[in-house]
Amino acid sequence: MTYVWFIAAAIAEIAGCFAVWAWVRLDKSALWLMPGLASLAFFAWALTHTESDIAGRTYAAYGGIYIAASMVWMWLVEGNRPDRWDLAGLAFCLVGSALILLPHRG
Repeated sequence: MTYVWFIAAAIAEIAGCFAVWAWVRLDKSALWLMPGLASLAFFAWALTHTESDIAGRTYAAYGGIYIAASMVWMWLVEGNRPDRWDLAGLAFCLVGSALILLPHRG
């Protein structure tokens, strides 16, 4: 279930941050901030539902999932397909995320 919560958190974080980006960089209405702030609150709440008992480890492992979601967002929402260097960097990040999250610690 941890990865499901990570994916939900990543979508919420990216959507919330994009709302601020749209307001500041794309000259959208400040009303974009209302759903953006709600989305960021959901992001923080979603991370509390992961299986890790240590916040720092949760945030570190989540980083790889966030990067993957960012690449998907860039491709599907912004219309910019990730190149081979994006995908290579993503692969390294996902391996790092798995190394942090998957070992069972006593």
